[in-house]
Amino acid sequence: MTTFHRPAPPLRPYRPRTTRFPQVSPQATQPAHRVPPDRPLARDLALPLGAVGAALLVTALLLTGETAHTSAVLALFALLTLAVALRTRPALAPVAALVSWMFYDGFVLHQHAELAFHTPDRTSLLILLLTAAVGAGCAAEVRGVRRRG
Repeated sequence: MTTFHRPAPPLRPYRPRTTRFPQVSPQATQPAHRVPPDRPLARDLALPLGAVGAALLVTALLLTGETAHTSAVLALFALLTLAVALRTRPALAPVAALVSWMFYDGFVLHQHAELAFHTPDRTSLLILLLTAAVGAGCAAEVRGVRRRG
């Protein structure tokens, strides 16, 4: 039986193709996404490092038995919150205060990782929130001065 098919196209002689590379401007060789100089890695890692710092502070206080001095411990947590708020984004400063308050309230005031909203709990939350707001405000002002000048 005979099979009918189309005839094969005629063979073309081999000619190597010349590749033309596009001209690249010097601006195109720079990376497309650059991190602004006012946003270092520490600014992005401030909140997680602050949470680790609060956990280590609670651990050190529980191991030494110094949780009875609640006002001094609150001052330590306020300093930690201030340090984190100075380094993090201003929008995340209340989150830093909330994380510090959870560790302070759960492990220093109530010893069994329980959160409550009695008067000392609300007062400590207010103190930590105000500390975070002051830290974020100072950091934003410093960034503004650097940007203008």
